[in-house]
Amino acid sequence: MSSAAAGSATVQISLGTRDQIRDLAAQIGKSMQTVVEEAIDLYRRQCFLKEVNAAYADLREDPQAWSEIAEERAEWDVTLLDGLPED
Repeated sequence: MSSAAAGSATVQISLGTRDQIRDLAAQIGKSMQTVVEEAIDLYRRQCFLKEVNAAYADLREDPQAWSEIAEERAEWDVTLLDGLPED
């Protein structure tokens, strides 16, 4: 077992990748850990959006399902200004 502190882990990466992280961290004034954490979070979000886009593409290929979505959106559109004065 490693002697890493609680809440942390060691991940092996290439020296080139380590150097890129170090250089980027120095360039933007953040720690290497923060750069890695933010990069992973961004990648996770990109993967999520890719899945959402694929699901919408599948939905659009089903005319009945897409029509139902369009009808529901139209119903919600009329509520956008509920109680607000129109400008």
